[in-house]
Amino acid sequence: MTHSPPIARIKIVGTGLYAPERVVTAEELAPRLGRSAGWILSRTGVARRRYAEGEAQEDMGAAAARQALGGRPPELVLSASGSAVQALPDTATFIAGALGLEGVPAFSVHASCLSFVVGVQVAAGLIQAGPWRRVLLVSAEKGSPSLDPDAPESAALIGDGAAAVVLEPTPEGEPSALLAFQMTTFPSGAALTEVAGGGTRHHPFDPTTTDAHQRFFMDGPRVYRMGRQRVAELLDGLWGRLGHGPEGIDVVVPHQASGPALEALRRFYGLRPDRVVDVISEYGNCIAASVPMALHVAAAEGRIRRGDRVLLIGTGAGLSVAGAVLIW
Repeated sequence: MTHSPPIARIKIVGTGLYAPERVVTAEELAPRLGRSAGWILSRTGVARRRYAEGEAQEDMGAAAARQALGGRPPELVLSASGSAVQALPDTATFIAGALGLEGVPAFSVHASCLSFVVGVQVAAGLIQAGPWRRVLLVSAEKGSPSLDPDAPESAALIGDGAAAVVLEPTPEGEPSALLAFQMTTFPSGAALTEVAGGGTRHHPFDPTTTDAHQRFFMDGPRVYRMGRQRVAELLDGLWGRLGHGPEGIDVVVPHQASGPALEALRRFYGLRPDRVVDVISEYGNCIAASVPMALHVAAAEGRIRRGDRVLLIGTGAGLSVAGAVLIW
């Protein structure tokens, strides 16, 4: 195997996960959506998802962050979330506040469902450049309030949750590193996944703005077709940077886009199916939090060991595709 020079010698030293208390099963959700539980499972792969009823987004993020931090404070807080507490201030500010942090810099990396994957690259660059040496990266998602009950496929797919990691420089003599990162964006797919409201295009004060503009919209079949092609191109680029193919990957931690999307990842790209971490049945698609949630589960179960090559990969609104390869 060719050993690629790392982008940055960084190490994930802690992970954390928070799932809201409220569990919503496919059987419970089916009558609300006018579909059967079997239809929900076949279309989305989601048996259970969590709704943050009465739970603040920043408190969810802080709960995951405390687990990842292990009692030691961070030097920087990065929020990597697709949903937001409010327009201003930034969501990272509220997470820092929920953690009781004062004077610690906090800001967001926003790339919809890919926010965490992109956030790893951003955190690695900041650590490499030297301003901060202990970075907390948090994805906290509360997408359930924006779901459209008249769009059963997406309404059955999305769940709420949070996860966090702490990144530090790799100590001498250890292999942990960010080896490769690649991202591509195709604005021709921008209308396939969106919440159109909340900005200047459909401002709340604009009389033409409707409730539908505040709802999550996704054309699942078209996203699947476009994403499948773009993922193949992205992986080819990563293999070229790494000097090896999918056989060199020990664990695959994907965005939990949907059951069919995860099945495509297992079938079409040369990746070992048993190495793909799949938690969608238990948590649903938790937007940007889905990658670090799956990462935490895999680490907690011992599926990831120090020295393993871990692929983080996914698609997001934009349409964007991103992947990162770490030595754990």
